[in-house]
Amino acid sequence: FCLYEQEIRPVNGVLKGNDRRELLLRLRDESGALVPPGSFLPAAERYGLMPLIDRWVVRRAFEIIAERKHHPRKIASYAINLSGATIGDSDFVDFVAALFAQHDVPPALVCFEITETAAISNLSQARAFIDAVKARGCRMALDDFGSGLSSFGYLRQLPADILKIDGTFVRDMDTDPVSHATVRAISELGRELQMEVVAEWVETAEVAGALTRLGVQGLQ
Repeated sequence: FCLYEQEIRPVNGVLKGNDRRELLLRLRDESGALVPPGSFLPAAERYGLMPLIDRWVVRRAFEIIAERKHHPRKIASYAINLSGATIGDSDFVDFVAALFAQHDVPPALVCFEITETAAISNLSQARAFIDAVKARGCRMALDDFGSGLSSFGYLRQLPADILKIDGTFVRDMDTDPVSHATVRAISELGRELQMEVVAEWVETAEVAGALTRLGVQGLQ
């Protein structure tokens, strides 16, 4: 396994902490070629390995953050993805607390991401997990928002800090009126709930411009 990072670019400097990154899991095969997560994570989920993989990712992420603490270029925060299986892991928050102590990493540097579908599939566990993580001083993001059928109804029960719009709506919003309307609705709802709104899969200047006009705060 190895971690790559992707910038979350602020729109007009409105994000808290302008230099933010998301850490993304990749796998190198025997020849050294990169294997995308869609090729190996489904098997890991099937065989119940995701909690172990999540812990590897978080441990390695903390090592990276600790290595960079004194670097001249300061990163405001790092987003780390977690699987739905880890949401129900009662020992995970204690595991994270031990890493904070071991690496002397400020909790404000860490933002955990869980997908909307994982949160909704077990709402009570997700709410307890979000509360516990935020109590430690970390931030929480709801990833791939809009992919579930009951997104808006559940959102008030999930006190996340950041709302990430599912990229399937973002990618073609400049040519598909339904995608544009969906992105606009999610953006407006996120702002009403005082969440930062970040759009994924921003691949063209036209889409970036449309998102800026809608008031989205971050582009990825």
